Amino acid sequence: MPESAYALWARGELDEHLRLPEVLRVEVIGGEFVVTPYPSCGHAAAVSGIQRAVLCAEFANRCFRWRVVQAVGLDLAETGDGYVPDLVVMTSEVESAIMAEANDRYLRPADISLVAEVTAPLSAQNDRRAKRQGYAQAGVPYYLLVDRDPRQSGVTLFGGPNKAEGTYKVLGEWKFGESVRLPEPFGVEIGTDAWKPWSA
Repeated sequence: MPESAYALWARGELDEHLRLPEVLRVEVIGGEFVVTPYPSCGHAAAVSGIQRAVLCAEFANRCFRWRVVQAVGLDLAETGDGYVPDLVVMTSEVESAIMAEANDRYLRPADISLVAEVTAPLSAQNDRRAKRQGYAQAGVPYYLLVDRDPRQSGVTLFGGPNKAEGTYKVLGEWKFGESVRLPEPFGVEIGTDAWKPWSA
């Protein structure tokens, strides 16, 4: 390659360089490019369930200040990585500031209050380890991991990132079927009754 995978990703040229079809998700994780197919219906339903819970909280409270977006590029320039998280939560002020900018850009860690990943067979190890470490090193305050692996399905909320060590504290763990409660400042409850592990 003429440049690093990150440099091509940051400019939006990695897909073209690799001559990949648009139905694939390309990320730079640990300095290497990682290509995965777009998500399955079960995966997408879990992501939509988180988004729906945030939107319901917004409709119930006119002062609610959180906004949510799916599958947007996240530029971790400090680590030389570029992720495409399943979902990010940011404040309405950050969203307004980004939308007011003249250029369309990837999000940066400082823009994000919470990031969520839903595991899939080809991405689970990265979601559990490398991306969790990358989010912590970048200082993303909260990381919500929905693990659909039938051997260990459940939801874990991480917080209190230690940037130097690339670690989080575990703030809560839930099984599918239980209500996930995001603590303040979010105050959002996420139903998981419909979430299922992927097929073995």
